[in-house]
Amino acid sequence: MCLGMFMAILDIQVVATSLPTIQRALAISPSAMSWIQTAYLIAEVIAIPLTGLLTHALSLRWLFVIAVSLFTLASVGCAFSGGFAVLLAFRLLQGFSGGVLIPAVFSAVFTLFPPRLHAVATTIGGAVAVLAPTVGPVVGGWITQTWSWPWLFLINLVPGTIAALVTPLLLPKAGMHLRAFSMLDKSSLVLLAAALASLMIGLKEAPQRGWASMLCLSLLIGSIAGTALLIRRTLRAADPIARLLLFRRRSFAIGCALSFCLGIGLYGSTYLMPVFLGFVRRHDAFEIGTIMLVTGVAQLGAAPLATFLESRVGALALTATGFALFALGLGLSAFQPRTADFGEMLWPQVVRGVAIMFCLLPPTRFALGSLPETEIADASGLFNLMRNLGGAIGIALIDTILYGRSPIYGEDFRARLLAGDVNAAQAIGLDPMLLINRPPGPPDDATVAFVRPLVERASLALTVNEAWAMLACVAIAGLLLVPFARDQVPASFEVPRECELD
Repeated sequence: MCLGMFMAILDIQVVATSLPTIQRALAISPSAMSWIQTAYLIAEVIAIPLTGLLTHALSLRWLFVIAVSLFTLASVGCAFSGGFAVLLAFRLLQGFSGGVLIPAVFSAVFTLFPPRLHAVATTIGGAVAVLAPTVGPVVGGWITQTWSWPWLFLINLVPGTIAALVTPLLLPKAGMHLRAFSMLDKSSLVLLAAALASLMIGLKEAPQRGWASMLCLSLLIGSIAGTALLIRRTLRAADPIARLLLFRRRSFAIGCALSFCLGIGLYGSTYLMPVFLGFVRRHDAFEIGTIMLVTGVAQLGAAPLATFLESRVGALALTATGFALFALGLGLSAFQPRTADFGEMLWPQVVRGVAIMFCLLPPTRFALGSLPETEIADASGLFNLMRNLGGAIGIALIDTILYGRSPIYGEDFRARLLAGDVNAAQAIGLDPMLLINRPPGPPDDATVAFVRPLVERASLALTVNEAWAMLACVAIAGLLLVPFARDQVPASFEVPRECELD
């Protein structure tokens, strides 16, 4: 099951590194290129909260088999797509089936293993979940340089087939309850899909168009209104599409909030590093992935340590330590110079890699570990949804900083250089003597063409540092939430599946 989850998460990062290659091969316009990723993410975020319903209807065993089979078939379809529309359709199918795989694995941790093995199983699942985004860039870069873009999808064929064939032999047999589909609240399903799709598209467009633009305001307000209607309808439904009453349990609610904060930092950091290394340091995809492997190695090393420490110091203390270290690792990157490379990025990555495991594993356990078995599938979907939503919002905030602040820094550098400021020349990597000895009058076109890339890279480096600082603040917010995670609801408490509120 972890193999299937790793495959689904890896696919996002592998494809992200090779979007320009796919764009050229299929003659896709630059403005449409990002939809290759956006289509996947929209379908994924819609599928995640439906995992509980699908598990009840199909059983965990057959849900996983169907999902991993569809993901594998969709991967083959993507590889042989001859045009943008066909690729987009298969990416939607990939995203929906891949979105089911992630919460299904975390459901299995708490339903298939006895409590004494929960820590070990959570560690393995968590390590796989956070390792995939880290190794994705180096895998994608290597495939693009060595083979061709269809192999970004064809690499899923062998592991997907193995997972689909072996899983039915290993998971316990359970009956299907297909009648659950007939009781599905179709209006709530439409509201869920529309609200989440509007949110994802609004977050994607807001940094470039502006948060106050008519399109983005319409999408975001529509998403909020749709979510409000969905919550009201779900709380009154006899068979809700998502069990929102789970948020009455304090440990689960705080666990979801911590998952949201972790999503912002985790996905934000794996987004910021390629931006800096690619546009400022001018590294290719394979070089970027090689540098980012440090985080993955640190995560693997910290996984068994997290299991050991949790049994000694407790989940809350380890979570607090994790978010404190995460804030430190993110904050250290906020001071990196324009010339930062592997050496300067080494220790911040190590600190973040260790911290991520401390932030992921204990909250997963105290959010899901004490729930009745009948509720775990629904809870796992909501828990993982919060992490993905955090990642989407975090990337939107990062892009807002990059798009909004870079021109301001660029204009400041331009004014200072025209005034003969030597410090500005040094800041962008320009030899000060060229500025001192420049001829009087405005610079010619050749000089502007030479200096402009230096100004753009230096401006971007400064805005990247501001984005790192923002991520550090989110980690601090997560740290402040940890003391509230103590559950005041008895362990035997079970949210009734049929509950109607007046």
